[in-house]
Amino acid sequence: MAEAKYDQIKNHILTQIRGGHWQENERVPSENQLAQQFSVSRMTARRALSELTDAGILTRTQGLGSFVASFKSQSSLLEIRNIADEVRERNHDYYCAPIALESMEALAPIAIALGVEEGAHVYHSVLVHYENDAPLQVEERFVNPKLAPQYLQQDFKVITPHEYLSKAAPLTEVRHTVEAITPNAQMCEWLNLYNEEPCLQIIRRTWSQQGIVSFTRLVSPGSKYRLGGHLTFGKR
Repeated sequence: MAEAKYDQIKNHILTQIRGGHWQENERVPSENQLAQQFSVSRMTARRALSELTDAGILTRTQGLGSFVASFKSQSSLLEIRNIADEVRERNHDYYCAPIALESMEALAPIAIALGVEEGAHVYHSVLVHYENDAPLQVEERFVNPKLAPQYLQQDFKVITPHEYLSKAAPLTEVRHTVEAITPNAQMCEWLNLYNEEPCLQIIRRTWSQQGIVSFTRLVSPGSKYRLGGHLTFGKR
């Protein structure tokens, strides 16, 4: 099947960005220019630009045009994505360094968050996710063993917790809060921060049909990470 015209335009733009030909904040060709270059309608060119904007690759400013977006990592509050996929989509190298992987007794706050009895054994992991050899995010996760019994047996250098849990206990609901924090000394060490740079913290609880699966804290340097989202509402 022939590649759709708007996909051709999107791939052309991505190639220029990944190859370093178009830099961060640089203006990209207009709808008219792309329509002429690829012999398509302005509507087709607009669709390509809009989809890249929704994906966080481009930003659009009314009256000025479209520009290459900031190269900060971007995650969406509207979906739960695998961080390894996000990094690789930017054509960067990803790897994970496990810091802790253990069974422990749940203190009251963790027990409440997971819906288990205080003192019950839960699984605990601390991982640092890297992009191009630079720490991007610390993930601390508490998991209900009844819903993900093989969690501690996973090699998280090969598979992310998100990938394993998506198979072991498919997601049906998620709740999260986001706030700016000042990292403590331990977090600065894990994230290779030389000062108390503000960080973005996401607290997330996930459910499957059987109950609460995990309670997670995700922390990233404010200079390397951002959140975005796009909602489309049907017309009445």
